[in-house]
Amino acid sequence: MALSSAFIKRLRDIMRQDAGVTGDAQRIEQLSWILFLKVYDAKEEDWEFLDEGYRSIIPERLRWRNWAANAKGALTGQPLLDFVDRDLFPTLKALPVSPSTPRRQTIVRETFEEANNYMKDGTLLRMVLNEVDAAINLSDTKQAHLLGNLYESLLRELQAAGAAGEFYTPRPVTDFMARAIRPQIGERMADFACGTGGFLTSWLKAMPAPKTPAEQAAIGASVFGIEKKQFPHRLCVTNLLLHDIDAPNILHGNALTQKNLLDYDDDDRFDVVLMNPPYGGTETAAVRSYFPKDLTGSETADLFVALILYRLKPGGRAAVVLPDGFLFGNDAVKRALKQRLLDDFNLHTVVRLPPGVFAPYTSITTNLLFFDRSGPTRETWFYRLPLPQEGKPFSKTRPMPEDFFAPLEAWWDHRTPIRRDGVDLARAYTPDELRARDLNLDLCGPAAREEEILPIPEALARYQAKRAQIDARIATLTAKLQGLLP
Repeated sequence: MALSSAFIKRLRDIMRQDAGVTGDAQRIEQLSWILFLKVYDAKEEDWEFLDEGYRSIIPERLRWRNWAANAKGALTGQPLLDFVDRDLFPTLKALPVSPSTPRRQTIVRETFEEANNYMKDGTLLRMVLNEVDAAINLSDTKQAHLLGNLYESLLRELQAAGAAGEFYTPRPVTDFMARAIRPQIGERMADFACGTGGFLTSWLKAMPAPKTPAEQAAIGASVFGIEKKQFPHRLCVTNLLLHDIDAPNILHGNALTQKNLLDYDDDDRFDVVLMNPPYGGTETAAVRSYFPKDLTGSETADLFVALILYRLKPGGRAAVVLPDGFLFGNDAVKRALKQRLLDDFNLHTVVRLPPGVFAPYTSITTNLLFFDRSGPTRETWFYRLPLPQEGKPFSKTRPMPEDFFAPLEAWWDHRTPIRRDGVDLARAYTPDELRARDLNLDLCGPAAREEEILPIPEALARYQAKRAQIDARIATLTAKLQGLLP
């Protein structure tokens, strides 16, 4: 069977007939554990070939080849449903693991701990299993590459699957950030809210080609991720297996509560951090208790920025997606973080992205911050990246093109100021100039857009962001006026 986008459509059409699958998010979640088991079984064939002593952590009766494969006499209907619900899931959720269990085996239990079988029709489930079994053959190198692209298409659908979109960053964004950070073999990279693994796979793609088995092994061990939610964690693990990472070092947990922030030492730090922290949310007092008082804010993105600062090695590099609110925010925590970025880190580049980069999940305007731990900031370049010439925002039917960052990449190594129609599009500022602005980094920002009618949640989000920006400016002006009083 040919592997193509039609494969995903066939699976969608089958699952839409099942009363237990009520929407796109559940459909993708259902497919995620099925794809994981198929891909894991293919990986186990390789491991068995290379290691005669390899023994699967999955009981023999539960391995894909022995129940899910499209073979004569394979379970279907109610017997298949009973097997999945009463044997497969309970057993995989409770697989015995210990600190000595190899990482490539512990991922099975982690993947299934909070997984669900939503399908209620065993005959339709058999049809899905047959489609997956017939379509995927990882022993075919060309098809393995096609499957990687197909899986990427599946992840893109998350953007339109309600709240599931929060786990997906457009691939042109992650690819550009990885290229700009310039990975080197032997470095360790982390994403502390890794979602489906986009930054991790972009890092691997940007890595120089290995020349020896030792370099290949170093690349395989170079990525580390943590994901709080089980569904994207499962997608991420499968994604890395498809990218030939046999033992994905992807933890299921909350990176903000791994340790008290002040307890991290050199062994906990990384050469590179690439990530898009969750933003717009707040954290509980229990989570905030892991942070020192001057960095104890309630906003999730602020806490992740603090975490990055403490987990980046001396000489390390970071590229982070942050909302506009971080740039112009004037509360104590944001001011403290921006002060540290200027005093203790080299905040060398801020890329102002146009509206709609993360549509339809959110309309909040975002930015890319690039900094390293090489000493204090010497100058910070701000660069506005506009929408394509037609000026239409991105959407589900009009995704960001792969070459969207080409103008920025052409400018990156040969930086010059850009001014057009009296407006700065690219300009460098000294730390003193930024401090004189009361650490308001809202510079070279996107041009105002024409009025448009928005859904109520998006309109509220934009209003709140604009209100925060105005409040920050009022606070800055008030402080300056008070300084003039006798």
